[in-house]
Amino acid sequence: MARVYNFSAGPSTLPESVLAKAASEMLDYNGSGQSVMEMSHRSPVYDEIIRSCQSLLRQVMNIPDNYKVLFLQGGASSQFAMVPLNLMNKNHKADYMVTGQFSKKAKDEAERYGEVRVVASSKDKNFTYIPKITKADLDPNADYLHICFNNTIFGTKFPYIPETGDMPLVADLSSCILSEPIDISKFGLVYAGAQKNMAPAGLTVVIVREDLIGNQMDVTPTMFNYKVHADNDSMYNTPPCYSIYMCKLVLEWIQNEIGGLEKMKERNAAKAKVLYDFIDSSKLFQNNVNPEDRSMMNVTFVTGDADLDKKFCKEAAEAGFVNLKGHRSVGGMRASIYNAMPPEGIDKLVAFMAKFEADNA
Repeated sequence: MARVYNFSAGPSTLPESVLAKAASEMLDYNGSGQSVMEMSHRSPVYDEIIRSCQSLLRQVMNIPDNYKVLFLQGGASSQFAMVPLNLMNKNHKADYMVTGQFSKKAKDEAERYGEVRVVASSKDKNFTYIPKITKADLDPNADYLHICFNNTIFGTKFPYIPETGDMPLVADLSSCILSEPIDISKFGLVYAGAQKNMAPAGLTVVIVREDLIGNQMDVTPTMFNYKVHADNDSMYNTPPCYSIYMCKLVLEWIQNEIGGLEKMKERNAAKAKVLYDFIDSSKLFQNNVNPEDRSMMNVTFVTGDADLDKKFCKEAAEAGFVNLKGHRSVGGMRASIYNAMPPEGIDKLVAFMAKFEADNA
């Protein structure tokens, strides 16, 4: 059957050229006579893969030399514990901004290890905006400030990077990493599950400033210790080998086919504009997010009628637009238009939405 347009929040669509490349190398990677899925992670051929992936990530994201790149497992959710275990180590305090479900989960997990203060929250309006804070709002004794930069479920994104001074800023970038340039030097640590913009599920990327490594709490499990992974070049145990290989292919696609993150941002902004412009002009569909805080990756919309929302999702799937159902906490629809969603996918979705509106007015 023909490929569908997959608007899943994750695992998400991957570039077709990347999938084709992976398929061509499935049985024999680079003349090794074996698949990346089955080769030893200690072999010279795999060592080249993981080192190349790290080098490419540094180039594409312009990561400063004083930051370590770690390829881990456990999803972004494991970082909800790893961050406080490794960073809440001076005053055992941390500030958190709660702007959605995952930042709340991160806050709840951190409370197991120290004193957590919610410096700002958008719960009062069902997480449809990003609160504005300044350095004066922060606890000067907090060990770090944690934010979720893009909120997958509610369709919001930070339009600014909070100023924290000497306090490390920690960000969950899971649903927006590699979507546009970002100044890593403004953060102490960023992390991301790879299954939205980087690779298949299984890989978690952590980019952490070197001075924040090595001060973990005594109770920190070995596998949750950043220093252990940094000292072993992400090879303390068997890494998620195939996902790292796929990440390498995606980075090559960004670099060679797209032309880098500036071009990727232009492409993503154009895709999002087409969809938001249609929704804003529609008499049936609406987006409830504060316009300046809208996500470029996750576009939420509703008709205002739950039954009509269900009908839309059903007919959309039949037409080849899958995984458009919104998260249960929000309802309605959500189009996750990550890097690999081609522009024509947005154009065709908008055409379908226009027809649906005409048929159901």
